[in-house]
Amino acid sequence: MVQKEKKVKLAVNGGISFGAKLNAKQLVVIAEHLYADDELELTTFQQLYIEVPESKLELVKEKFKEAGLSCYPVGGFVKSLRTCNFCKGEEEEGMPVAKELNRRIAGKTVPFTLKVAYTGCPIGCGEPMLSDIGIMKMKDHYNLYVGGKAKGKDAEVGSLLMDNLTPEELYDTVEKIIAVYSQMGKKRETFYKFLKRIGKINLQVNS
Repeated sequence: MVQKEKKVKLAVNGGISFGAKLNAKQLVVIAEHLYADDELELTTFQQLYIEVPESKLELVKEKFKEAGLSCYPVGGFVKSLRTCNFCKGEEEEGMPVAKELNRRIAGKTVPFTLKVAYTGCPIGCGEPMLSDIGIMKMKDHYNLYVGGKAKGKDAEVGSLLMDNLTPEELYDTVEKIIAVYSQMGKKRETFYKFLKRIGKINLQVNS
């Protein structure tokens, strides 16, 4: 009996840009690594889940990268940044900040999948207040929210942790929060439950 090769789930998207989009070349490259009966799963966090043979994982990731696709691990990691559509322009809506934040945090190991969302204005299209960590751009500065939960009978809007942050303060604070969660969180403990257990005041983001 021939043993089937183990498959690895990979999260893929077109990176951070004006809207969650894929071009024709990217779609063709993804299709080249699917069998006729394979399915793609579209997540609420602007990612596609695709399963690839473990032996071909690095090759597939390289091919995807060449096509301008971003690849992320699935499971107990920080997900790639969910963003708004940057409807009023790159500089005004802070796309460079979103890109840099994503570069710094996406793929970091945490006790349970961590969702971080970013929006370029108070309209909140990126749904930052319904995510574990949410960032809202306010003119030239950033407000940081924590503890949002979008689903379940205990669904809850995130609360303001810090406001009027500069980009560097934002990067530093979010990285510290993730580090605290990584170090103090229990195995498979969601960030929502972690925050309820230790309290917002004990995130120690200023330490």
